[in-house]
Amino acid sequence: MDDDIADAIVGWCMVPLCLLGLLIAARAHDSEMYLFGFSLAGFTALFGFGLIKRHYDQKDQARARVKAGDHV
Repeated sequence: MDDDIADAIVGWCMVPLCLLGLLIAARAHDSEMYLFGFSLAGFTALFGFGLIKRHYDQKDQARARVKAGDHV
């Protein structure tokens, strides 16, 4: 249960970082900063999807353990 809370906190901390990346890309005057901004936004979005996948993978593993009879 503590992992769920920690993952939620990390996920919410990634939101401003994603917005910062989009802001950097929007105000870029050269192609390098434009690419960096979109890369930062893309990384944080993929990181968020990874957290969601990890959450549901843990739920599936717990469901499989209960179905198999391991109640730990």
